[in-house]
Amino acid sequence: MKSVLTASPLVSVIIPAYNAEAFIQRTLTSVLSQTYKNLEVLVIDDGSTDRTVEIVQAMAEGDRRIHLLQQPNSGVAAARNLGIKHAKGEFVAPLDADDIWYPQNIEKQVQCFLTSDETVGLVYSWSVDIDEKDVPTGEFRAANIGGYIYKALICHNFLGNASASLVRRTCLEKVGYYNQELRKQGAEGCEDWDLYLRIAEYYQFRAIPEFLIGYRKISSSMSGNFKKMARSHALMLQTVQNKHPEMPTLLYRLSSSSFYMYLARQSSQYGNDCGTLFWLVQALKADYITPLIRYGLYMLSLKSLLRLSIRSMKSIFSLNSPDQIYRRSGQSPHLISIAELQSRHFSIKFKLFAGHVLHRLLLAI
Repeated sequence: MKSVLTASPLVSVIIPAYNAEAFIQRTLTSVLSQTYKNLEVLVIDDGSTDRTVEIVQAMAEGDRRIHLLQQPNSGVAAARNLGIKHAKGEFVAPLDADDIWYPQNIEKQVQCFLTSDETVGLVYSWSVDIDEKDVPTGEFRAANIGGYIYKALICHNFLGNASASLVRRTCLEKVGYYNQELRKQGAEGCEDWDLYLRIAEYYQFRAIPEFLIGYRKISSSMSGNFKKMARSHALMLQTVQNKHPEMPTLLYRLSSSSFYMYLARQSSQYGNDCGTLFWLVQALKADYITPLIRYGLYMLSLKSLLRLSIRSMKSIFSLNSPDQIYRRSGQSPHLISIAELQSRHFSIKFKLFAGHVLHRLLLAI
């Protein structure tokens, strides 16, 4: 049964913003520059103390699609939920206040919905990591996993971030909004993954196999608070396990191990070698088999141990001050263009193949 949609359905863009003055203008510009124009843009100020409100108000004067909502600081989940409650669109598009969309993102996601039936509840695009200047760093998230993907999503959040999805509004009315309880437990970070899982219990997912999201990675972002994210993941996973005790425990071990490997990679990118080794150990504790067949375990271990050794030697011989060494170890990776990233056929195809194999194996369980 095909979806009963207008030719150009309204899309409600939901942007939670807390002290986002550094990037909110660029984020909003990327939304207003979308080739798909039937948008309402709801920016939810979450008690900012900087110029966020001033910037949003100024941009709203130039484009009536922008609407500012305000609340006392209550967290990203509460901010997104407030936006959803005020949204009028048939689709909801979450976007973090420091991320960007490339021009055709919403157009291609909406088109996918228009050619799908009502069992499809979420469409996601591929993402590239970007630095403070919006330049891709070379890291990316790409998957082509579609259909009923609940088991695969337990193991790994292949969507990658909170800014990559377009969600059918009726899905949210069925499964509920973002989980505000995680903040109360000091465990923010996996609200988007938690919502994706609840949607995946009832609806199919579809992928747009193009890099259409710029996911900003800076050390001060939520993604840099690894211990809080690990606690968020653990609580989310425990909720799923309590709800589905019939699922093989292997799924939950794989999920924890994979997530700790992700935290290890992020720690390495930020130059935190001790943190990298800590999360690698946690990955092995969660599942002592699968990490051993991941080349990342060995590469990250060697890289961190080598950098720690060099740093120690330089400190001993006073060739550089510890601060200078730390800054150099945390340098940004080589920057590349989207076109260069698209040309990395092997790495992209390998990631897609691995995701496809995992999905098929889990369907057989």
